[in-house]
Amino acid sequence: MSTDQVDPARAGTIAGFDHVALPMAHTEAMIAVYRSLGLAVPESPHLVQVYLGNQMINFHRPELWPRDFSLRAPGARPPCGDFCLVWDGPEHALRELLERAGIEIEEGPLSREGGRQAAGSSVYVRDPDGNLVEFMTYREEHSP
Repeated sequence: MSTDQVDPARAGTIAGFDHVALPMAHTEAMIAVYRSLGLAVPESPHLVQVYLGNQMINFHRPELWPRDFSLRAPGARPPCGDFCLVWDGPEHALRELLERAGIEIEEGPLSREGGRQAAGSSVYVRDPDGNLVEFMTYREEHSP
């Protein structure tokens, strides 16, 4: 059956991301930075989870990723992340939060169109492992 013949109401649809998983190298620094951003960061023996509302990032601890672990991208080595977080607040508050957390802005704010297919403003930073983290502020939600 072709996808043209599938009834989406019966077949279901992809609703979005639940989580992404990345290997990490600098465990304590990563935990400190993501907690300093006000995020919940529970730990387990193999994972550090960073919760962003109803989504999460699973960071695999260094003890796990170099071993034979088949449920990951075979070439994944830190840093390999490049992801965008939605900032729900004014841009000046984001700059203040990043400054308090000791995170340097690499670029931005820059005009971008994000996943919501709407105009926004992006600020780019790096976490302690070197992953690129973009913060997107949507203009219709927060005026400068």
